[in-house]
Amino acid sequence: MRGNVFIVGLGLIGGSLALTIKKQHPDVIIHGYDVNEEEMNKAIILKIIDKKAESFQQGAEIADLIILSTPVLVTEKLMVQLANLQLKENVLITDTGSTKKTIVDKAKVLTEKGIQFIGGHPMAGSHKSGVTAAKEQLFENAFYIFTPNSSQKTEQINTLKEWLSGTKARFMELTAEDHDEMTGILSHLPHVIASSLVEQAKEAEENYPLLSRLAAGGFRDITRIASSDPTMWASISLLNRDVLVRLLKQWIGKMNHITDLIQEENFDELYAFFQEAKVFRDELPVHSTGVIHSFYDLFIDIPDYPGIISEITGYLAEEKISITNIRILETREDVYGVLRISFQNEQDRSLAKECLEKRTTYDLFIQ
Repeated sequence: MRGNVFIVGLGLIGGSLALTIKKQHPDVIIHGYDVNEEEMNKAIILKIIDKKAESFQQGAEIADLIILSTPVLVTEKLMVQLANLQLKENVLITDTGSTKKTIVDKAKVLTEKGIQFIGGHPMAGSHKSGVTAAKEQLFENAFYIFTPNSSQKTEQINTLKEWLSGTKARFMELTAEDHDEMTGILSHLPHVIASSLVEQAKEAEENYPLLSRLAAGGFRDITRIASSDPTMWASISLLNRDVLVRLLKQWIGKMNHITDLIQEENFDELYAFFQEAKVFRDELPVHSTGVIHSFYDLFIDIPDYPGIISEITGYLAEEKISITNIRILETREDVYGVLRISFQNEQDRSLAKECLEKRTTYDLFIQ
């Protein structure tokens, strides 16, 4: 591929897409634009983009591919602006938003003028943000959803896939409605539930001061997604409100039913409830990257003596294996505790496990 790519929004996603496109198509010129001048300067210094666009209009009008990697509400406003610019005849426009129906609906201002827009959602992310966190491997083996409209030609979709082939992602096509329904079930509803569990614990802490100290292990795991950006999730909740409200009502009905079973001491139906959940959960793909970003954790049974953590991290540092988080889940004097180390991807975790198995006698396991 040759030509000019214009990426609007130089954060983690926009920056990572720039890197993958440049690597796969070295003759392409990557133009970047961000309302934050500092992020654009960083992108130039790190050679993530080739040029800073003088303005949104200037970058858009010379582009063969435009990627709107901005919050959904911002993307909707930018599409209206694009509809009034002198764009190239065959320009292709896509976005990276996590909700799709409102985006596809708003894109009619473009498609009615013959401008090609294909909705996109790369299902990948990181605990880090900003253009300095951008990396070529971010999308590898992750699902990348496209939501073309009914009149979109296969040729146009294939062209976008070729532009983005360097992501090494798993491309999938869905309707905007199906996308929002499934992400509502697998991502938006769980975020609301996780946040509500944390809020409930916070309120209870007034009566039980030790609660936050005991809120480790499973509670921390199932509520980890509640640490996500509140501005983003407030927006997502409203943008996918019809789906989310219906799902919440269904979930509340299910919880009311479970409440009745507990009150009635109905062991058989409670057992069936937990058993069905277990079977479905156990059958989920282990290495599949879905709508909620995966965490790659390695658990190590360690003795409690000074220097043990620096010993383990030292081995990993010698092998140049990066970690994203480290925490002791449980430890007692003279008793083995559990050290949890988190990694960015499956490959890093596997390398770490192999490294520590060679150098230590500690038990290592993956959940």
